[in-house]
Amino acid sequence: MPGRPHPHHRPETATAILTTPADTHIQAHPAADVWGLGASLFWCWTGHRPVSYSDDVSRTEKLRAIAKGSTTAVRDVRPWPFAAFEETLTACLSVAPAARPTIEELAASW
Repeated sequence: MPGRPHPHHRPETATAILTTPADTHIQAHPAADVWGLGASLFWCWTGHRPVSYSDDVSRTEKLRAIAKGSTTAVRDVRPWPFAAFEETLTACLSVAPAARPTIEELAASW
């Protein structure tokens, strides 16, 4: 089973890390936390990372994979009849931060 996704590696955060000097602080925003929640739930639900990369690749290569923003579909790794849960995970993992639900929207929907 692959390792759990790193909690700070969201597409926009990974891109910022790759494109700024190493001594620059990268500030995460609430939408990044929603992506991290979706990634953690994806991993817990499926036993797979939402972004595919090998355990033995460098951190930079992992960041590049995450920065691409393409995630594995939940149904591809764990088919299960919980459409609402799958839709929520998919929304949380949207590559566009503005397209992700807010924490308030997530709380209201469940």
